[in-house]
Amino acid sequence: MLHGDLFTIQSIQKEESSAKAVLTLNSKHPVFEGHFPGRPVLPGACQLQMVKEIMQIILNAEIQLTKGHQLKFLSLIDPTTTGVLQLELKHTANENNELAVTATLLNGSTTCFKFNGIFSIGLRDAW
Repeated sequence: MLHGDLFTIQSIQKEESSAKAVLTLNSKHPVFEGHFPGRPVLPGACQLQMVKEIMQIILNAEIQLTKGHQLKFLSLIDPTTTGVLQLELKHTANENNELAVTATLLNGSTTCFKFNGIFSIGLRDAW
């Protein structure tokens, strides 16, 4: 779990099928020591995990990624210059306990990450 360690939540605004979250990065987190020494960058896997964790908070349910149709890393996130990020989410559930999610992670007006995929609702991660 990255929430409370790598990032904290300043606010979440929920609507019926969308949400916006304001997140603060912990620039002192150990992940930045290895990714990359002297030039820290928020790893793409962490960005995807942030989407998952915020969706779990919004839904108050466990979810697991089952398909990533689109993952685009468009701009590097340097925690020494970027302290606050905005996460915009849209989601739709279907009858098969699947959740279609579209996410955009922003640094101000710069889009850093885009995601479009499917999560299964109510499943725990295998690891």
